[in-house]
Amino acid sequence: MSADSRSLRVVVTRKMPEAVEAAVAARYDALFNRTDIALTAEQMAQVLQQADVVITTVTDKWHPGIFDTTSIRTKLLANVGVGVNHIALESARRAGITVTNTPDVVTDDTADVAIALILMTMRRLGEGERHLRSGAWSGLRPTFMLGRTLRGKTLGIVGYGRIGRAVARIAHEAFGMHILWHAPRDPRIDDPATAGPASAERAATLEELLQRSDVVSLHCPATPETRHLMNAETLALMPPHAYLVNTARGDVVHEAALVTALKEQRIAGAGLDVYEFEPSVTAELKDMEQVVLLPHLGSATIETRTNMGMRALANVDAYVRGERPGDLVG
Repeated sequence: MSADSRSLRVVVTRKMPEAVEAAVAARYDALFNRTDIALTAEQMAQVLQQADVVITTVTDKWHPGIFDTTSIRTKLLANVGVGVNHIALESARRAGITVTNTPDVVTDDTADVAIALILMTMRRLGEGERHLRSGAWSGLRPTFMLGRTLRGKTLGIVGYGRIGRAVARIAHEAFGMHILWHAPRDPRIDDPATAGPASAERAATLEELLQRSDVVSLHCPATPETRHLMNAETLALMPPHAYLVNTARGDVVHEAALVTALKEQRIAGAGLDVYEFEPSVTAELKDMEQVVLLPHLGSATIETRTNMGMRALANVDAYVRGERPGDLVG
């Protein structure tokens, strides 16, 4: 890097894998959040005044008012993650700030967690582990804690991007599940290896998918159109034996409606990795045995989180060189 690049101030808002932080520090005048506590809105506004580039993530809620800050110095928000619904994009653009993300690198690990949640809910694995740890287990009984097999069941996938298709491939190839999917637009498939199973069936409507699925797995982006996509009306379309899994974004599900559906046994269970009011989780969900709750672990492997950080850094490097970053948003 040139001397000019070394004087460029880059603020990293959350702790990153060691290799990522070392690479940032080697290239730029880097400032790291050593406390690893999410910044307040006031602190984020201060960062915009002090940094040329901000490497940010989903825990940073970039509300429109933050971009009303005077004397903004920041020119690039490099998001570590695919979703950017935590950034008020139009407000950022009006402030002269470019936004990038890190697509593709989270696909396999996030798909694995979706499959894990399907297994945990249908086979009652979380419930079983809690039962054993409590000391209540008295040994095998033929009718004790019976779950449902995945084999031969229909998996409905809402959103058929790379992650949704990866889940479809695993579920079909490993467990013989029939794949039903719905998306408002045809998926963009750049590499045939990322396509879903040839036998996958497209549902004409979300309503059709919900009515026909034994498990519904959400993989749609968080947009104004998908906010509360799963609500009282749509949850009521699912069969009583069906399960809901969400590894997409929390506000795709109306949690109060989900609690009611679970309480009234309108659906059999749910597996969640993301939450409407994250990091807060609706208290009633925590008390339900038929619910599996994970702390946003979708991309949480050393390999993927490192790759995400390096992808964000590559976007920073391109921008600093005066090139178009590969992952521009919008």
